[in-house]
Amino acid sequence: MAWNEPGGGNQHDPWSGGGRRGGKSDGGGNGGGNNGGNNQGPPDLDEALKKFQDKLNRMVGGGGKKGGGGKKGGGGNKPRNTFALPGLLIIVALAIWAASGFYLVDQSERGVVLRFGKFQEIVTPGLQWNPPLVDDVRMVNVTRVRSITQTQSMLTRDENIVEVEISAQYQVANPRDFVINLRDPNLSIENALDSSLRHVVGGTDMIEILTSGREILGSSVASRLQSYLDSYGAGIRLQTINIESTSAPDPVIDAFDDVIRAREDRQRIINQAIAYANSVIPEAQGQAQRIIEQGQGYRESVVAEAQGQANRFNSLLGEYENSPEVMRERMYLDAIQDVFGGTPKVLLDVSENAPLMYLPLDQMRGGSSGGSSSNQSGNENLDPRVLERLSSGQSSQSSGSSSNSSNSIRREGR
Repeated sequence: MAWNEPGGGNQHDPWSGGGRRGGKSDGGGNGGGNNGGNNQGPPDLDEALKKFQDKLNRMVGGGGKKGGGGKKGGGGNKPRNTFALPGLLIIVALAIWAASGFYLVDQSERGVVLRFGKFQEIVTPGLQWNPPLVDDVRMVNVTRVRSITQTQSMLTRDENIVEVEISAQYQVANPRDFVINLRDPNLSIENALDSSLRHVVGGTDMIEILTSGREILGSSVASRLQSYLDSYGAGIRLQTINIESTSAPDPVIDAFDDVIRAREDRQRIINQAIAYANSVIPEAQGQAQRIIEQGQGYRESVVAEAQGQANRFNSLLGEYENSPEVMRERMYLDAIQDVFGGTPKVLLDVSENAPLMYLPLDQMRGGSSGGSSSNQSGNENLDPRVLERLSSGQSSQSSGSSSNSSNSIRREGR
């Protein structure tokens, strides 16, 4: 028999030094130095497992086994408990049921809880628990952008057929409405998109759909589709509506392409004309503004000059009334200064007996060319009366007579 077998009469273990548990050694000694066998070894795993099986048998109502030596175990056979095993199974089933109710909600999701088919609540991200088989939790992603695309042939307002390819992007705004009010969300959105697109295309001419009316078409379809979804209570929020392509039927697509190119050429020429007008008109406006400002400046200068002359005349009039002779002499001198200030001729006033000295200052200023030609050109520039005086003065000097020197140049008009 093994050293650790239960029920044996000779239980020895390697740690007890050959002694019996709770007694003396077989040789009557102290078991190799153990004092009375009080030193016990590590726990017996087989014996512990045996005790657990016995407790389980007693719980379910099983009878006790017979002991060694043919004697019955203490207590004899006990009556079997018929409810113990079902109760244990029920406890295990309840534990499994409760453990299966735990679930994790992702950050991008919301959980819609339906208790026996009726809306209960919306659970937020994190670890959640709901009773299984009682609550139905449906996860809805509220951050993912869903997309749907359709290509339809439909009739326009001018009774033409056009093919339109359209795509819609949307998100779930209300998880409760999205789960409860929509049985098939994709089918519902397809039907609503088709209805709104046909309504808008049916009220638009074909040429507008194929050319410049695509943006207006997309915005109109988006507003109408959103109104349909709101009336359904779908809990969906549209992101964008894109008109991917619009085309005419295949038999007439070449003719429509020619029309589109002609319209593009027309628009290009219009844009060029507008650009030319934008470059020319500001220049013309600037020139007109410059002429206007020049006229205004000239007007202001003339008015200011006239006012200055009037003021000067009024001031001179007062001085003239005080001393007429002095003012007359002063005005005469100013007039003569203005007249002779811009002429190259020089007039000398000499006395009657003094000789006449004449310098051709006008030729000296312009540079002398020499000879008689310069004298002749200088004499041509002189006044005839001066020439007559000069000729008479030269003849009187050649004859040695000084009596005619009084015919020299005099200032006249005094």
